[in-house]
Amino acid sequence: MATWIVLAAAALLPLAVLLRNAASRRRRRLPPGPPAVPLFGNLLWLKHSAADVEPLLLQMFKKYGPVVTLRIGSRLSIFVADRHLAHAALIAAGTRLADRPQAATNTLLGVSDNIITRADYGAMWRLLRRNLVSQTLQQSRVDQFAPARVWVRRVLMEKLSGGGDGANVMEAFQYTMFCLLVLMCFGERLDEPAVRAIEEAERAWLLYISRRMSVFFFFPSITKHLFRGRLEFARSLRQRQMELFVPLIEARREYKRMASQGQPPAREATFQHSYVDTLLDVKIAEEGDRSLTDDEIVTLCSEFLNAGTDTTSTGLQWIMAELVKNPAIQEKLYAEISATCGDDDELLERSLRDKDNKLPYLNAVIKEGLRKHPPGHFVLPHKAAEDMDVGGYLIPKGATVNFMVAEMGRDEREWEKPMEFIPERFLDGGHGAGVDMHGTKGIKMMPFGVGRRICAGLNIAVLHLEYFVGSMVMEFEWKEVEGLEVEFGEKREFTTVMAKPLRPRLVPRRS
Repeated sequence: MATWIVLAAAALLPLAVLLRNAASRRRRRLPPGPPAVPLFGNLLWLKHSAADVEPLLLQMFKKYGPVVTLRIGSRLSIFVADRHLAHAALIAAGTRLADRPQAATNTLLGVSDNIITRADYGAMWRLLRRNLVSQTLQQSRVDQFAPARVWVRRVLMEKLSGGGDGANVMEAFQYTMFCLLVLMCFGERLDEPAVRAIEEAERAWLLYISRRMSVFFFFPSITKHLFRGRLEFARSLRQRQMELFVPLIEARREYKRMASQGQPPAREATFQHSYVDTLLDVKIAEEGDRSLTDDEIVTLCSEFLNAGTDTTSTGLQWIMAELVKNPAIQEKLYAEISATCGDDDELLERSLRDKDNKLPYLNAVIKEGLRKHPPGHFVLPHKAAEDMDVGGYLIPKGATVNFMVAEMGRDEREWEKPMEFIPERFLDGGHGAGVDMHGTKGIKMMPFGVGRRICAGLNIAVLHLEYFVGSMVMEFEWKEVEGLEVEFGEKREFTTVMAKPLRPRLVPRRS
C-alpha cells in the first residue's frame, strides 16, 4: 500500500505544480493589448503588416500604458516603452531575458543561428562574442585599423566632392562605411566593383528578409508551402552571398598559411589582420573542438558587415542633417576641431583614440544625434528564459520582449526639450553629462541596447561616427539648398532613415 501511495503522489505532483503555475499566471496578468484570435494572433494584422509595427505601438502605448502585448501568429510579443521597466528587465533581471527568439525564416532556409545577434545566451554565444571583442574590437586592433579609416575618409571626401549641390549624401555614407567594414572583415582593400557586388548582395538579402518573409511568422508549417516562391528566392540570395564570400575566406586561409611560413602577402592591399582570420581560428569545445564551417563563417561575416554599415551611415545622415539645420552648432563644432587638429585628418583620428577626450563637443554632438535619432528604434528581440515580472505584469517563459529605444531617448519626463538638438546637454553641467549608455545605473538612452546583449561594437561605432562627422565638418561647410530643405520625417528600412534624404550644399573650407 505504501508503494502505491508513493507512486500516486509522484504521478499527481507534476499535475499539482501545473495547476499551481496556471493559477499563479491567472493572478499575474499579461500586459494589456488589442483583441487576439487563438493561433492567428491580433486582428489588426488583417489591415497592417507585422513589419510596420512601430506606428501601431505608439497608438497602443497611449491607450494601454507603457507595456503592451501583441500576438504575431502564435508568438507572444511584449513591448516596453518605459525606461525604468527596461532597466528592471534588462539589467536587474540578468540572464533571464538574455536569450533570443528563434527566427522562423532561418529555420526554413537552413541558415545557422550561430551568430552573436541570434544565438541564445550560452557557450556558443560567449565564444563568438569573446572572439569578436578580444580579437577585433579591442583597442590594439582598433589602432591597427587606423590606416583603413584614413583611406576610407579619402574615399568619402572624393564621393562628397564629386556629388554637386543637392546630391544624396546617404549613398556616399553607405558605400564608404561598407568599404571600411569589408576591409576589416576580409583584410583586403577591394576595388569599387567588388565592394559594390558585396553591398548589393547584402542589401538584397536584408531587405527581402525584412519585407517579404514576415508571412512565415504565421503558421510556418503551412505558409512554407503557400509561399514556396519566396523561400526559393531567399535561397538564391543566400547562394549569392556564398559565391561572393567563400573565395575571400579561402584567400585568408591562404594568407594565414603563407604568413605562418614567413612569406609576404601577394598584394599590397592585404592587411595583416581581419575578422575572418579570427573565425578561422575558432574551435568549438562542446562539439569536439571542431572549426566553424564555411556556412557559419559566411553568416558571421554577413552579421559583421550589416551590424556596422547601415547603423553608422544612418547615424551620419541624421547628425549631418542636424548640423545643416543648426549652423551655429556646426560652427561651434568646427571651431573645436580646428583649434585641436587644424586641418590634419590623421591628427583628428589619433585624438579620438586618445583616452583624454580632447574633442568633448564632438562627442556631445554624436551622443545628441544618437539620443534624438537612434538608427534602430527597437533593440533586437529578447526571449524570456523563465516566467518573470516586469512592472507587475507577467512575462511568460518563451515570450518575445522588445524595447522602444526612440521613445526612451525622447522622453520629455527625462529630457528637457527632447525634440530639439542640444549637444550642450551632454557637456559638464548639462542634464545628460556623464550619461551611461551601458545603462548600468539607469537608462536614459539606449541606442546600442543595454545589459548582457548590449552591442559589442558600441565603442568602435562611436569612434567611427566621431571621426567621419569630424572629418566632414573639417572639410566642408554644410548648407541647405533652396527647395531641398531638411525635414526630419522618418522612414523604416533596415534602420530608421530620413524619409526625405539629406541633399545639402557642401562648401569647401580650404582651397
